[in-house]
Amino acid sequence: MFDCDVLVIGGGIVGLSTAYALTRAAPGTRVTVLEKEHALASHQTGRNSGVIHSGIYYRPGSLKARFAVEGAAEMVKFCAEWGIPYEVTGKLVVATAREELPRLHALVQRGRENGIPVRELGPAQISEYEPRVRGLAAIHVGTTGICDYGAVSRRLAESSRARILYGAEVTVIDRRPWGVAVRTADGRVVRARVLVNCAGLHCDRIARLAGDDPGMRIVPFRGEYYELRDPSLVRGLVYPVPDPAFPFLGVHLTRGIDGGVHIGPNAVPALAREGYGWSVVRPRELAGTLAWPGSWAIARSHWRYGAGELRRSVSKRAFTEAVRRLLPVVSESDLRRADAGVRAQAVLRDGTLVDDFLIREAPRTVHVLNAPSPAATASLPIGREVAGRALARL
Repeated sequence: MFDCDVLVIGGGIVGLSTAYALTRAAPGTRVTVLEKEHALASHQTGRNSGVIHSGIYYRPGSLKARFAVEGAAEMVKFCAEWGIPYEVTGKLVVATAREELPRLHALVQRGRENGIPVRELGPAQISEYEPRVRGLAAIHVGTTGICDYGAVSRRLAESSRARILYGAEVTVIDRRPWGVAVRTADGRVVRARVLVNCAGLHCDRIARLAGDDPGMRIVPFRGEYYELRDPSLVRGLVYPVPDPAFPFLGVHLTRGIDGGVHIGPNAVPALAREGYGWSVVRPRELAGTLAWPGSWAIARSHWRYGAGELRRSVSKRAFTEAVRRLLPVVSESDLRRADAGVRAQAVLRDGTLVDDFLIREAPRTVHVLNAPSPAATASLPIGREVAGRALARL
């Protein structure tokens, strides 16, 4: 009667980590993954900066803090075990204005509460790490690293031995007391005892298809990147001091595993859930975003911040100005456009940006409703958490 025990929707790193955790925790569990694209990790996973985050930014005791700290160590170990390229580089968080210093000191305290080694630096010490970076003060976080999350995703898929169906966009979910039946756009029907929703940018839509009110909507934010024509200008990873009012870390410098240096991202509203440029508009998805009261609440509360982000989107000069706060030697000609990504940000009805991972359960179903950065870093512990909840429903 059943095609599998657990059906996972979404072939990004969280869905694949869940499949991996399911088969490790309960060998013999039959797992199927539905992926609407024709390749794994096509969206958030495959378009991020490749950073293994330390967990320093996140509220002590939150899922993000716990899972990022655990996940960073586990990701390094996983990459080493499977021969996936990685490097523990450390990173600098740099204050460039006096008003940022209290926030930098608060970050030191938060890091220590989360069990993360943090070293405080003065201007001369900043130059020891990054000769061309300038700042009033900084912290060095030694556990930050970089890796290839696409390669991690492929290894998780292979190691889980899950059946993966590509081109399988979910259109209908029929949940019954005995389990679930899912129909895809190409007419396939898959029956399972338990459904796991790891659909990322589409997770709220999948929850509604299952008959559940997720209590949130995904509002997509596009993150645009440039890359340095001369990557020798930066040795490692350099971040500004984040504003705690926003879940975005600001324009930063990231030397990737391929040796190139990416700069960004900003954060601008996307006009489609997979809107990787201003020319990508999907009217139905945009209408859904505009119909959600939380979207307008964000606009009212954060219009000044949003205006700055939009300016950096349409003006290379404005983007370069933001970079020059950290790296004064950079000019517009030093930057060239790179691929953009889209962040799936859960927003509540009142405009609250959900600032932690959000996992909710329903009969025969587990929904992952907010898993933006640092979800790739935290994917192994997230997968175990979701798998444990799914197995409890078998």
